[in-house]
Amino acid sequence: MKIWPTISGILAVTALSGCVTATVEQIRETATSMGEGDSIVVLGRRNRPSQAEAELDFIDCVSRKVAGGGNGVQVISEQEFVDAMFPWFEPRTAPLNTNELPELLQQPILAQRLREIGLKYLIWLEGSTQQTAQAGSMSCSISPGGGGCFGFLTWEKDSSYEASVWDAHTARTAGRVSSDAAGTSYMPAIVVPIPIIARVQNSACSSLADQLKQFVQNDA
Repeated sequence: MKIWPTISGILAVTALSGCVTATVEQIRETATSMGEGDSIVVLGRRNRPSQAEAELDFIDCVSRKVAGGGNGVQVISEQEFVDAMFPWFEPRTAPLNTNELPELLQQPILAQRLREIGLKYLIWLEGSTQQTAQAGSMSCSISPGGGGCFGFLTWEKDSSYEASVWDAHTARTAGRVSSDAAGTSYMPAIVVPIPIIARVQNSACSSLADQLKQFVQNDA
């Protein structure tokens, strides 16, 4: 019987890290720069769920990592931006894809609000993390004399995201940055399961955020 080991009484083991490979690509259409007081916002589709959605926690991860580090840029949180731009980016009225952004960003009232909050670039995220394969088996049992799990499980995950960088001043795209990460996690068990987890989504987040920082600041 294939089950995930959740039997009480078995000691928890801190997850180890599996192997992850990540690749990042970018396409630049115009020059970019960040001046004093300029900021960016990272958004995903508001009408969830969708196969093209970027998870809320992934959007938050990218926002935090773009803002962090020695070369971090000023980031407006997604919720702060939605509140400031009411009602244009509420779930019922938000654009469904990037084709709708140019017309929206050129609306005079919205354009004025974008200038007031100092927004230079709007980054639109699409993508997801999915489990692509699973193999192996594990059985767990509890008896009066004790309990344990025996077996070996593996599973693979793939993270694929693309960020479109839009110039809020010109309502044109400055380019795109994509991040793909894949990894295999393992869980061997001889009495106690030992998860060796591939941090696929976190790797995709870090690599995408690093590239976005360089992109908007036009760093080599």
